[in-house]
Amino acid sequence: EISPMATLASKSAISGILVGSVATFALITIWNRLKQQAESNHNEKEPTRKIPEELRQEQLSRHSLYFGDDGMKRLRGSKIVIVGLGGVGSHTAHMLARGGVGHLRLIDFDQVTLSSLNRHACATLSDVGTPKATCLKNFCQKLCPDPSYLFVEDVVQMYTCENGEQLLEGHDWDLVVDAIDDVPTKAALLSRCIAKDIRVISCMGAGGKSDVTRLHISDLRTASRDPLASKLRQVLKKLIKNDTTYMDSMEKLSVVYSSEKTVVKLADFTDEQKAEGVHMFGAVDGMRIRILPVLGTMPAVMGQTLAAVALCELGNKNFSPVTGDRVGRNVRHRLLQHLKRREVKIRESIEAATGDSEPKGEDASELSGRMYSGTWVGPVQVDGDDIEYMMEVWRNRCGVTGERLGTVLELARWDLSKPSVCQNLVLLGKKALMDFDAHGKASVPLDIQKIIEKRLMSCRVDAYS
Repeated sequence: EISPMATLASKSAISGILVGSVATFALITIWNRLKQQAESNHNEKEPTRKIPEELRQEQLSRHSLYFGDDGMKRLRGSKIVIVGLGGVGSHTAHMLARGGVGHLRLIDFDQVTLSSLNRHACATLSDVGTPKATCLKNFCQKLCPDPSYLFVEDVVQMYTCENGEQLLEGHDWDLVVDAIDDVPTKAALLSRCIAKDIRVISCMGAGGKSDVTRLHISDLRTASRDPLASKLRQVLKKLIKNDTTYMDSMEKLSVVYSSEKTVVKLADFTDEQKAEGVHMFGAVDGMRIRILPVLGTMPAVMGQTLAAVALCELGNKNFSPVTGDRVGRNVRHRLLQHLKRREVKIRESIEAATGDSEPKGEDASELSGRMYSGTWVGPVQVDGDDIEYMMEVWRNRCGVTGERLGTVLELARWDLSKPSVCQNLVLLGKKALMDFDAHGKASVPLDIQKIIEKRLMSCRVDAYS
């Protein structure tokens, strides 16, 4: 027997669905009438491209619930360049268009081919022979034809060292997405973005791989088992001399890569190609000639990942990617115990200096904290799960030097006037911790301080906050 409350809840749910469906139907009806009116007006050179504000709001309603009003305003005001519009870049582009980004510049010299239909996000048979940039622009404008909400530029050119500055000029870009699969071109784009201090996210190799559980978001130095990433590091070192900070800084350059070992190799040349000379089969000088086997799902997932990073970053919903190996239970326990001993020493030093002693109970961890001369003193506010999370936030590296191997890492409070919560704990190597204890934040370069504080702000909200 169904209870009256269950019946009422069911009716309410059905009513909600019906109201949403009716509202959506009404908006679509309005839009269709506007299109019919525009198409019937032969005096206009082209049909109206304006769409009602209510329709756009409903189109982005799920994202509005996720990002909030401020986040959606940020996305609408964002300007993004995507270079490379194949299997990876096409999936990134259409998700950014669907997500509420206000301005996209799409750059690619290539055309849609039959063989690219297994992985391209929107191309169909009718698009074969069409420039990829134009194909994507047309598709994005079907999603939102109103340039006041979504302005799309298609640039049918190949990015090179010579025209790179021209292709990126005209705006202060919030983000550049690199979806190029050619190392020299990729390195040229990344080096320019790094030199111009333009935030960039880059995709490594998607070909010859299939295991989506091995995808990672990390800094360039961490990217492993990826031949493209290895070659890219070598080329960038030649282009950017006397500076390798970009290798470890996800604030400058984040990469999406697969740690899966390539399961298939480049297709071999045919006897005919070998006889005629393999150099005759390259579409563009300097680019790869042999064909790379690609499972269509892999570039799609990697392109979607780039879009997720871009949307969450620009929409002010940052997340902290797990980039290193998970720490074991013993390591978590050691870090937590060391943090507790460190907090006890801070309390004892303040008590000795002030002559004040806080009351002791049978279980001191149950006592709430209080302020002593501008320093918060109290029990550690994190547990073992939080420790694991903090190791993910700091990518198992010293927050100051970036050291990971050959150094002892400890957690310490960044601001002693605040409790030991996730948003106030930084991972430091032994030497960096000694300098920090002796001189405080003054021991940390200002640019590193800003990076640390930005990362702390992105930490998840816990009970204290």
